[in-house]
Amino acid sequence: MAKLVVLTQSMAGRSYDLATERTTVGRVEDNAFQIAEPSVSSRHCEILLQGGNIVVKDLNSTNGTFINGEKISEGVLKPGQTLRLGNVELKLDVPGAPSAPASPPANAAPTAPSGSPASATAPKKEPVKAPTGGLSVGDLETGGTRSGFDTTKDFTKKKKGKNMIIWIAVGVLLVIIAILIIVVLVSVKSSPGASTLNAAIEALKS
Repeated sequence: MAKLVVLTQSMAGRSYDLATERTTVGRVEDNAFQIAEPSVSSRHCEILLQGGNIVVKDLNSTNGTFINGEKISEGVLKPGQTLRLGNVELKLDVPGAPSAPASPPANAAPTAPSGSPASATAPKKEPVKAPTGGLSVGDLETGGTRSGFDTTKDFTKKKKGKNMIIWIAVGVLLVIIAILIIVVLVSVKSSPGASTLNAAIEALKS
């Protein structure tokens, strides 16, 4: 026969056999199962035997009716589950019936079955690597260029080419100046006043 067993220490050992289809539970004497505790309402709840189920129905109690910590207005109480009325806890005991597992706390993380992939250690995430040839933070800070791309060679080639052009231009300019000087000298010597100029120069020397 199913029965309610009180778990609260101050009333430990008390129990009540659920022999009838309807059992009222409360603080006052006219209840089938009286629990004289201030947190229990005068008519707290009723327990109904409906087929193979044991149904608990709250009777608008002040402090509420709870099954495995969950507040209910009406709910099925299974063997091994805890029924709380105010501050008093009771357990449904049915001889020969397997006990129902206790509900996990609302904030408890779900646990995966042993051996399942979720129970294995999660693989460590590899650090993200920068693409080859990209710019690193250090390169950006130092004004570096893309790795594998050397700009110094091109710069050296450009510098050498520029210098060569300058030297060629200077050489051409010198050649032009030399030609002009020769032309001037030749024209001076061949002019009518060249002999007079030469004589004056010789006179100055003497």
